Amino acid sequence: MNGPFAEKSNFAPFTALIGVQVFFGSFPVIGKIVLAALPSLALVGFRVGLTAVVLYFIQRFRGSLMLAERRDYMRLAMLSVFGVSLNQILFVTGLSLTKAANTSLLAVTIPIFTILISVVAGLELLRWQKVVGIFFAAAGVLFLIDPRNASFSSATTLGDILIICNSFSYGIFVATSKAVLIRNGPLRSMTWIFLFASIVCVPLGYISLSRVETADIPIYVWALVGYIAFFGTAVPYLLNAWALARVSPSTVAVFIYLQPLIGFAMAVAFLGEHIDLKFGVAATLVFAGVFMTTRRETKSLGIRKDIKVVG
Repeated sequence: MNGPFAEKSNFAPFTALIGVQVFFGSFPVIGKIVLAALPSLALVGFRVGLTAVVLYFIQRFRGSLMLAERRDYMRLAMLSVFGVSLNQILFVTGLSLTKAANTSLLAVTIPIFTILISVVAGLELLRWQKVVGIFFAAAGVLFLIDPRNASFSSATTLGDILIICNSFSYGIFVATSKAVLIRNGPLRSMTWIFLFASIVCVPLGYISLSRVETADIPIYVWALVGYIAFFGTAVPYLLNAWALARVSPSTVAVFIYLQPLIGFAMAVAFLGEHIDLKFGVAATLVFAGVFMTTRRETKSLGIRKDIKVVG
């Protein structure tokens, strides 16, 4: 494979997945600033629509938009529903109806849903190393964010349910998209996924934005919207798809557990906060879980030279 996604080593997919968590991990802070000026559905519309435009022009510059099989258009349309449209709408709406601590806690369900869907669909074998690895990583996240900070009251029930539905939707996307990503390549596949998703999200965003006086929105908010579209959406989704074409869905999902650690590390770097023993224990558990989940993949990547992924 040539171009900007050429593999340098067996660890390239894992490096890409770490990058995904860094980019996604920066979204909540920046997103809160934007949501103070824009409605949630308007932000979703901009996020999906601008990402679709960026990916479209990059793919047109690199080559054709044509997919390998005619049925892949329908497959990618369905994946866009679970991986982008429902994922974005459920998450942003759920976040507005529940607490941030609840959202972080419920994100633990994404890898669990992913591996269960993969196993039930016959797409992946249930290996004990991965089950134990996910358990360790989940335990680390739970220890870090402390479930006692979550408040599952009647006031947050609807938001909590929406976040769980978001996790299930994204789990379906991660578990079932591998084959079509390999067949058509991550860039071409994600271009179509976001083009299809924009058909739903952009009109909803436009309707939501029509209720706001756009002339009063500061310029820096629009700049942050552009950042969210490119660095907070296009880049991480593309890296995630590239890695998913090379490793198992459960491995991609378990890296999500790095996001809270990255968030804490960024707080230390930019806000002057301190790392304590609690963070060290949580980090150890998460990294141990990621290691157990990815160890077999690391070995197999060095052997499986016969698999070719379209660029």
